[in-house]
Amino acid sequence: MNLKEIQHIYFIGIGGIGMSALARYFAVNGKDVAGFDNVESNITKGLQEIGVNIHFKDSLELIPDAFKNSKEVLVVYTPAIPVNHSEWNYFLKCGFTVLKRSQVLGEITKNTTCLAVAGTHGKTTTSTILGHIMKESGVNATSFLGGISENYNSNLILGGDTVSVVEADEYDRSFLQLSPNIACITSMDADHLDVYGEKEALEKSFLEFSNKVSDILIVRKGLPLKGLTYSINEKADYYADNIKIKGGVYIFDVKTPLEIIKNVEFNLPGKHNVLNAVAALAMANCYGVSLQVIAKALLSFKGIKRRFSFKIKADNLVLIDDYAHHPTEINAVENSIRELYPNKSILAVFQPHLYSRTRDFAEDFGKSLSLFDEVILLDIYPAREKPIEGITSNWLLDKINLTKKKLSTKEELSEHVKKSNAFVKLMIGAGDIGKLVDEVAKELLDEN
Repeated sequence: MNLKEIQHIYFIGIGGIGMSALARYFAVNGKDVAGFDNVESNITKGLQEIGVNIHFKDSLELIPDAFKNSKEVLVVYTPAIPVNHSEWNYFLKCGFTVLKRSQVLGEITKNTTCLAVAGTHGKTTTSTILGHIMKESGVNATSFLGGISENYNSNLILGGDTVSVVEADEYDRSFLQLSPNIACITSMDADHLDVYGEKEALEKSFLEFSNKVSDILIVRKGLPLKGLTYSINEKADYYADNIKIKGGVYIFDVKTPLEIIKNVEFNLPGKHNVLNAVAALAMANCYGVSLQVIAKALLSFKGIKRRFSFKIKADNLVLIDDYAHHPTEINAVENSIRELYPNKSILAVFQPHLYSRTRDFAEDFGKSLSLFDEVILLDIYPAREKPIEGITSNWLLDKINLTKKKLSTKEELSEHVKKSNAFVKLMIGAGDIGKLVDEVAKELLDEN
């Protein structure tokens, strides 16, 4: 397949974070792009503003005529679409070239020097930091990200076609479509067991990915893989120590195999984000970017939307929005808040994501959520799944060891949050809870 020869590209699930980055990439490179998604969002609006034709009803009649010639159109889909989706079945039956997002990303990046970030946690933040470093250092890289960068207000940092930065997604084994030159693996915790079945199968997939790396593999110290290591507060090939917090800013030294850079400053909260910064630093340094240039870029990094995003930061109230949807991620967020606001009470509003994940990690979710002072649970966000009998938010609520805990509908949420006396109010989850944050913030500000 020669992507340069294809002029019409149709996306099924165009509003997804990974899909939309590809759609934007093709659109700004002169391709005719259209697509379907279930819901309108800021992402789809942004694509429409640059001329992408998007509709929100699964209907063959709404597919533009230019996208109905099987010889001239590439169809890209997300594995999250249901098997009975009429548009997807139409393209399959009529002989169109129909590819997963990961296959297309692999095609785009295979002839580039590809820097890929994989891991069950931390890959979005690490790849976005890396993309920013490459941009600030003058490396003309194109970065495909799994979150919206605050620096660029986009999940695509556009550059040339010789260097790419990619978030390598383990879901559905997508990252095995890539051909990375330099890669990093941040974590291999059990997740996506609806796909893998067992943790061992997930780990085997990461091993397969590591074997695809042609030049340099960088792994968090402690993972059972061979490569350069990185860490914080313990010796590794790349590690940060002398970590301090001053005015909410992390300041630390970084030791590399060849040199030391002192007093690196980084604005994202949480030691897990210092770890992500060290991973990105290691990758950029292995590519050839100097530590001094990297440190300057880290100082100007603003973060990622829905990754510890402050919606309210006042003397008497803090509201934070975060994408955390796995027990390990929830633990990291809780640790970060306790570090920033010691002795302050925390309310966590959590929307579980997927019935299978809720079932598979129920005990760990219970322990993680019990670390907060109060918890409000929304209904489980189903995403691509059908309900599993007995797996509900009420069932999960029983596993949380707190007296201050309750269920809430979306409609009642603002009132419940307003009634809480907690100093820090945290909204976490990977579903549509992010759409409720602004409404909650407005209600809280009106009250204060």
